[in-house]
Amino acid sequence: MLSPKQIAKLPYRPCVGILMLNKENRVFVARRIDAKKDNPLAWQMPQGGIDKGEDPKAAALRELHEEIGTDNVTVLAETGDWLRYDFPPALVERVRGGRYRGQEQKWFAMRFLGADSEINLETKHPEFSDWRWEDFHRLPDLTIAFKRDTYQAVLREFAHLVA
Repeated sequence: MLSPKQIAKLPYRPCVGILMLNKENRVFVARRIDAKKDNPLAWQMPQGGIDKGEDPKAAALRELHEEIGTDNVTVLAETGDWLRYDFPPALVERVRGGRYRGQEQKWFAMRFLGADSEINLETKHPEFSDWRWEDFHRLPDLTIAFKRDTYQAVLREFAHLVA
């Protein structure tokens, strides 16, 4: 296991996150495929890595298509700053081969323009087992503890979109 000093020297993985709103201003969340069905903290918004040389907005659209089978959206806003979270020490070596201490994310708020039938979790590399539209303010209560501060920051930054 890596020591705290070794972990502190690791970089953050560059990523994007997507807060996708439907017409009723409810947010798309999905249950991680590797989570137990009865785990109430297994829900998250789509997110993923930025490829080398890739624009963050392009990465967000690519991740949406890869994770939920559609990118039928319009971009409403993006966070002013990059948001970071650290992986718990016990996870560092299990996530991405121990190359990163956590993730640094640019978040995008997007409006879903399509029908629910366009959402397809059975993608080439499935990441989710279930999905639903959720109340904006409940998001931090649905995700794992180490992501909560990031989710709260995303809510603060995008609150004007659901007011």
